[in-house]
Amino acid sequence: MFRGLQSFGLRRFALFFAAVAILAVSLHAQVSNATGNIQGTITDPSGAVVPDAKVTILNKATGRTIDSSTTSSGVYTSGSLVPGVYTVRIEASGFQTTELTATVQVGVTTNGNIKLQVHTSDQTVEVKGEEIRVNTEQATVQGVVTRDQIENLPINGRNFLDLAQLEPGVQIQDGGGFDPTKNGFSSISFGGRFGRTARIEVDGVDISDETVGTTTQNIPASSIEQFQIGQSSLDLSTELTSSGSVNVATRSGTNQLHGQGYYDFRDHRFAAALPGGVDAPFQRHQFGGSLGGALVKDKVFFFLDGERVKQNLSAPGVAFGVTGGNYSSPFR
Repeated sequence: MFRGLQSFGLRRFALFFAAVAILAVSLHAQVSNATGNIQGTITDPSGAVVPDAKVTILNKATGRTIDSSTTSSGVYTSGSLVPGVYTVRIEASGFQTTELTATVQVGVTTNGNIKLQVHTSDQTVEVKGEEIRVNTEQATVQGVVTRDQIENLPINGRNFLDLAQLEPGVQIQDGGGFDPTKNGFSSISFGGRFGRTARIEVDGVDISDETVGTTTQNIPASSIEQFQIGQSSLDLSTELTSSGSVNVATRSGTNQLHGQGYYDFRDHRFAAALPGGVDAPFQRHQFGGSLGGALVKDKVFFFLDGERVKQNLSAPGVAFGVTGGNYSSPFR
């Protein structure tokens, strides 16, 4: 009887595990891709393609390697890669080993074309990747905001979506104009279209508020590696939208321990008075930090990030340019 109960328990566990696996596959099919990739053609000095060349792609930050080879037409592709800096190493019989440094961005296919040199010594040729001003690999109108821009450009309130305005035709819309429950949240207008229908996704998961617009949660700016802004001609990885999309890729741990801490303070005494000379009380505290590193070098990583916002605001009621009293509007 004990063996029968044990067998029944094992069967239930196996069924549960299978259900979880099926659910994971179905969820994976529904979300967008928060990664990029490298794709290129390997040629010889005359321009002829080089088939069956060995391709090794290394993530410089995590040490992860991907092994592949070129097809009969000399083409290789990396598959999905997290945003970062990679080294592409090409080895082929009769040619010098060549390395290309390529930067992968979220939602972008990076050009990895390499021309090999005839073997004359055991030296390795390093090729410096050039910035591509026109993306000939994808028929989409899009742009990418990088971590350097997020960390170094000034943002009033640390809302990462404010940086979307770096792209042409993009404007920020205050979520409080959509619904009173969305004070402190934002959405994006693409080319003058209403921002309520904009899609905002984090690591492939849609966090858009389907009821009133904007997002269902705020994301700390310090936790973002990159985000992509798609304005038109969206590809199949983007969920249905009549305006545009924001595809966010969050940061991860690397072999090097890294982190930061911050405290931002703003007070109404450092700002100009409102119309009519009204000095409405306002005070905002923002503090937090992040820490990332490796638990097992080249294999297991961690990244933690947290941020807190405490804002006290006495907003004036203005009608026809005349201030008619204040009302408290705190935000946590």
